[in-house]
Amino acid sequence: QVQLVESGGGLVQPGGSLRLSCTASGTIYGYVMAWYRQAPGKEREFVARITTGGRPDYATAVKGRFTISRDNAKGTVYLQMGSLKPEDTAVYYCNAFHGVASWGQGTQVTVSS
Repeated sequence: QVQLVESGGGLVQPGGSLRLSCTASGTIYGYVMAWYRQAPGKEREFVARITTGGRPDYATAVKGRFTISRDNAKGTVYLQMGSLKPEDTAVYYCNAFHGVASWGQGTQVTVSS
């Protein structure tokens, strides 16, 4: 398992952008990397995933607005978020999967005017 640390969250106005980063303690080669989020009072939900080969997959709610990418050499996965909406407010979690799943501690994203 790898240890994951998310960063980049914060307060942003509707329509704004943020870039989240997730840095692993070791290599992420061979790991499927993903982002999930959990809003207050709701269950954790899938946001985006990127395969070992770099193929992305998105939840319908964020498709066209968010972009996931990975830098294997840096052990980092990114989530570029644009056209943010108040309903994107949540704690965003990084996930690494390679037989077993590892989770980060989360980073808060708040979209509000």
